[in-house]
Amino acid sequence: MHPVRAALALTFTASVLAGCTEASGDNAAPKPSTAPARSTAPPPREIPFDLYTHCGIEEARIGSTYYEADPPLSDGSDNPPAGWENPTQQGTMTLVSDTEAVFRDDRGHEVVFRARPGATGFKQICQ
Repeated sequence: MHPVRAALALTFTASVLAGCTEASGDNAAPKPSTAPARSTAPPPREIPFDLYTHCGIEEARIGSTYYEADPPLSDGSDNPPAGWENPTQQGTMTLVSDTEAVFRDDRGHEVVFRARPGATGFKQICQ
């Protein structure tokens, strides 16, 4: 390395490191805030939702995204579990993130759904 460049690099490095030391008095560098960082993520969004339950609780489509229940729920004979309406259950779907949604209803049911990246349709069409 050229001697002048080396000297400039050394001077720059020394000045940066000197700026990191703590000073006192009127010229003291401001200390980092100890306040908790605010999240810039939008709050979860809740929408009214009619969940299709006729063949069990397995999938849902929200907008153009297909989700699958985690875990799927049924009575073992391709019907919704006891206590669920058939063919649909009214409630709300909360979009927790781009990949997770949670269905809730006034009966206390709660089902987590995970997005199926790249899905363009339901896995199974229930009849």
